[in-house]
Amino acid sequence: MPQRLSQMGDFVASVLEVIPSPIFVVDEDVRILGYNQAASQMLVQDPDLVIRRRAGEILHCLHSTESPGGCGRSEFCPDCPVRNSVQESLAGRQVVRRKARMELVREGRTMEIYLLVTTAPFHHQGNSKVLLILEDISELMELKGILPICSYCKKIRTDDEYWQSVEKYFSRHLDLEFSHGICPECAKRYLLEEEG
Repeated sequence: MPQRLSQMGDFVASVLEVIPSPIFVVDEDVRILGYNQAASQMLVQDPDLVIRRRAGEILHCLHSTESPGGCGRSEFCPDCPVRNSVQESLAGRQVVRRKARMELVREGRTMEIYLLVTTAPFHHQGNSKVLLILEDISELMELKGILPICSYCKKIRTDDEYWQSVEKYFSRHLDLEFSHGICPECAKRYLLEEEG
């Protein structure tokens, strides 16, 4: 007889642990209550120091140090997409997904990353909690910008000033494979040239 995940105890924890996306369990103040293996790879400090700290503090959000109160207390925090997604999930008892741009401080340098933030509320032992999933989509957002492409051969210029075919570029950056065919216009033009 099938069981609901909530009845499967350790099984659910084992599944969450092997999901390759960083998953945090947070409270309404975005304090970390637990996290999976993929999330631990995002953490810069000792994992034992993470529990009960706010997400912006452990991720080293640029704004988390701007106020003595820490994450959630600076003038920029009311616009925080992570914090707002958690609050929206709790208020509407619904899953929230949104793209977010964050500025993090790593090794003394500020870096900009783009995240796909997903929050899902749940109730456990009488308390409301939220699953917070953070997926780095920086590479995808970079591709969404302007790509330098040759107007003749259609090769794309990389950051290293190399020119790659469209197929090779997208295969490398998005793990896409191409199949080839001929559109009706080209079929008419090129097949007629071959026949004539």
